[in-house]
Amino acid sequence: MTFEGFIIHHSSCTSINGVGYDFWISADGFITSAPLLTDPSHIHICLEGNFNRSYDLLGAAEKQQLFIASKLIMELSRQYDISPLFLYPHTNTCPGKEFPWNELVIYPSHGYH
Repeated sequence: MTFEGFIIHHSSCTSINGVGYDFWISADGFITSAPLLTDPSHIHICLEGNFNRSYDLLGAAEKQQLFIASKLIMELSRQYDISPLFLYPHTNTCPGKEFPWNELVIYPSHGYH
């Protein structure tokens, strides 16, 4: 499969119904993967919780989830030859206009932030 990037969700989205994502990052930091990647153009990652706020307002566990998501994106980027910078929101409201996108990105040339 050739993927165009990653779609980011959070579980407080009203259209989340327990399906539609390939990887779930739980509030305690565990990753659950779907048996198969189902979208032929994007890999979907869902963070448990509400991430529609500034990074400074997130708790330690939520910041850890973002870091885990960053590591997952880097690994999937290598595995499927996708730029880790091709990150897209699920909708205009998911994960929200206040989602801390810059904290999710790990720039490949600089390593972990």
